[in-house]
Amino acid sequence: MTSMNERTAVGTSSKPAPDHDAALGEAWLVREELPSSLTAAEVALLFRDDQRPFALVGNWGGGAIIGSAPLRVAGADDDPFSIITELPVAKDGIHGAIGGGWFGYFGYQLGGRIEDLPRVPHRPIPLPEFSLAYYDHLLHYDKNHQVWCFEALWTPQRATVLRSRLELFRKRLAESTERQRDYRIGGFAPPDGKADHQAGVRRVIEHIFEGDVFQVNLCMRLEASFSGGPLDVFCAGVQRLKPPYAAFIGNPSSAIASFSPELFLRRVGRQVFTSPIKGTISCLSSHEASEQVRKLLESDKDRAENVMIVDLMRNDLGRVCKPGSVKVPSLCRAEAHPGLWHLVSDVVGELRDDVDDAALLRATFPPGSVTGAPKIRAMERIAELEGSAREAYTGSVGYVSPLAGVELNVVIRTLEFAGGRVWLGVGGGIVSDSDPQAETEECFTKAVPLLRAIGASLDGHFGPPSQGSIATNELRPDVRRGLIETLLVVRGVAVERDAHLDRLSASVDALYQESLPVGILGEVQLAAGKCRDISRLRISVSPRERGHVAWSIDAEAVDHSIIQASGEGSELVPVRVGGGLGPHKWRDRDRLAELAARHGLAKSQEFLMIDRNGDVLESERGNLFAVVDGCLLTSPSDGRILPGVTRARVLSIAGRLGMAALVESQALDRLTEADEVFLTSAIRGIVPVVSCRGNGRWPSGPITLRLKNELAELWLQRASL
Repeated sequence: MTSMNERTAVGTSSKPAPDHDAALGEAWLVREELPSSLTAAEVALLFRDDQRPFALVGNWGGGAIIGSAPLRVAGADDDPFSIITELPVAKDGIHGAIGGGWFGYFGYQLGGRIEDLPRVPHRPIPLPEFSLAYYDHLLHYDKNHQVWCFEALWTPQRATVLRSRLELFRKRLAESTERQRDYRIGGFAPPDGKADHQAGVRRVIEHIFEGDVFQVNLCMRLEASFSGGPLDVFCAGVQRLKPPYAAFIGNPSSAIASFSPELFLRRVGRQVFTSPIKGTISCLSSHEASEQVRKLLESDKDRAENVMIVDLMRNDLGRVCKPGSVKVPSLCRAEAHPGLWHLVSDVVGELRDDVDDAALLRATFPPGSVTGAPKIRAMERIAELEGSAREAYTGSVGYVSPLAGVELNVVIRTLEFAGGRVWLGVGGGIVSDSDPQAETEECFTKAVPLLRAIGASLDGHFGPPSQGSIATNELRPDVRRGLIETLLVVRGVAVERDAHLDRLSASVDALYQESLPVGILGEVQLAAGKCRDISRLRISVSPRERGHVAWSIDAEAVDHSIIQASGEGSELVPVRVGGGLGPHKWRDRDRLAELAARHGLAKSQEFLMIDRNGDVLESERGNLFAVVDGCLLTSPSDGRILPGVTRARVLSIAGRLGMAALVESQALDRLTEADEVFLTSAIRGIVPVVSCRGNGRWPSGPITLRLKNELAELWLQRASL
C-alpha cells in the first residue's frame, strides 16, 4: 500500500488499456486518510448529485463504505452472477481494506435464472432485476480507528482520474455544507388490502398440512406516494435506526434504501458465514424488554421458523463447502433491533477450492430466510400467492471485492423508489400453527419502527372501523423544532427533577445523537430557586446546525394548587392518531392546535388519542388511567405514548397502597366499563375525567381522590426537604 502520489509514477510504460478493461489485470491498493468528523449519513449526502451513488452504513467492512461514478456498469444482458468474478488481481492489500469492487443489488427475481420457477405475478413498477457497478475507488470509514480513508484499486490507466477524485473527496469532507432536504411521503397501504394477505396465509397452512411445504415466507407490499430525494430518506432512517446493514443504491430512474438488520453472506478468504433471522416480537420500551425476550425465546412457533431456515442454509452452504465444515456455532439467540427483537442464528463453512463467488451465489440465492423450506417449492408458492412481484426486496445488497471478499445483506426493511412512488415489503415465515390475523399484524409491527424513523406512517384505514365521528390524523411533529420538558416547582424545588432530566436526556440522545449540556442540572436548580409559590419550569432543547444542542429555561407562575381535593374535571374528545405522538415531548404542537381549532374545543376539553387499531393511547396533555372494579388500567409505554413521570409515580403509589394495577392496551369501548377515569401530568398532577364524547361519563371517585391526595402530599414533602 502506498500513497496516490507514489503510485502515479509506477508502471507508466505499460500499454494503456481502455477504462472498461481497467477492472481486469493487476491493481494496487492506494489508501489515504482524510480528516473529518462527519457521520456516514452526512458524508453520503455529499454524493447526492453524483452518478450512481451508493452508501453502505453500519457494520460493512467494519464501518461504512460510500462511493459514486463507477468505472463500469453491468448491462441487462450480463450474467449478474458471473460478472462479479471479473475483478483485478489486487496487490499490496492490507487487512480490513476494501479498495473497490462490484457494488449493488441482486433482485429477488434472479432466482428465476437459477431455478425453473412459475411466471412472476403482477409487477406494478418493475425495477431492473439487478443493479451492479464496478467502482475502483471509494470512501471507507474505519470504526476501529475512527477515520475516513480514500481507497482505490489503482491502475496506470486511471491514475489521473483517481488523483482528481481523491482531491474532490478531500475537498468535500473539509468544506461540507450539504444538509438533508425535505421530502413528502403519503400513508403506506397495501394496494389490494390486507385481507388478501390473510387469505394467502390460510392457503399456505393448507399446503403445509398437505405435505407440500414446511414453511413459506409470505409477504405483502405497502405503497405510498413520494416526492423528494430518496437519499434524504435513507440518511434520516440511518441516523435514527442505526441498522447494521443499511444500504443505499442510487440509479438514474430508481433507488433503494435498505435498513436491513440481516447478514446474508460474508466470505473472507475461503470462510463463509451467514446469520439468518427468523422470529420477531415487538418491543418499543426498555422496561418490557426482558419479558418480551423471554416470550420470544420460549415461542415454539418462532423457534421452529428459525430452525427450519438454519437447516436450509446448512444445506445451501453444504453444496459448495468442504464436507464436514458446515457448522452452527449459534442457534436461536435473541437480538435487539429498532422496535423489535429477533431470533438470530449463525451458520459457517469453508468453501471448496473449486468454488468461486458466482458458484457461491448460485448455490444460496435468494436468501433462505425470505423464501421458505423446501426453498424451490416455497418460491413456487410465493409466486402463486403474493399479490405483486418482489423487486429488489428479499434479494441482496452489498459488494464483492478482490481484497475484502464478499459481504451481502438480506434486502428486508427496505424502501424502493420509482415513478413518484415508494414501497415497502413486509412479511414473515408461515408454519403450521400460524394465525392469519396475527401474521398480518406482525407485518405491520415490522413496518412501524421503520416508517416512524423516516417520518411516515401506515394509512389510517388500518385497524377497526372508525367509532362515531373519529377521523384518522397523522400528527408528525417537526423534529427540527426540538423538545420541551416541563417541571412543577413547589417552594423553590423542581418536583421529580431527576426523572424529567433522564427522560429529556434519552430523547436528545435518540433523536439527535447528542448529550444534554453539562451544567443543565445546576441551571434547573438555580431557576427553580427563583420561583415563588407554584410555578412551571420549561426546558427547551433544539438541534444546532452542527453538533450539540441549544437549550433555554424559562419559568412562569401557574394558577393551580396541587392540594386541591376537587375541581373541574377534563372532558375528552376522541381523535384517531395513527401511531400516537411517540415517546418524546415535542415543541411542535401546531397540528394539535389546528385540530383543536377545527373541532372547536373548549378550555375544559382535550383530545384523547386513539391508535389506528383502536388502542387508547393518551390525551394531548397527560397519560390516561381507568379504574375498573378497583383495578387501575393504563396503556403501556411501548413507543406510542410519552412515558410520563407522574404516570410512573402514580403506579408506584398504587403499589405502595396495595392497589391492583394493570399495564396493557385497551380499546375505547372499554372505557364505558370504567368506574372512574383520570389523567396524570407533571403540572396538573391528577385530573379527573368527567366525560369522553360518545363513550361515557364518570364521577370524581374515591380512588382518584385518594391518589390525588397521596401524590400532593408526596410532592409537598419533597419540596420541604
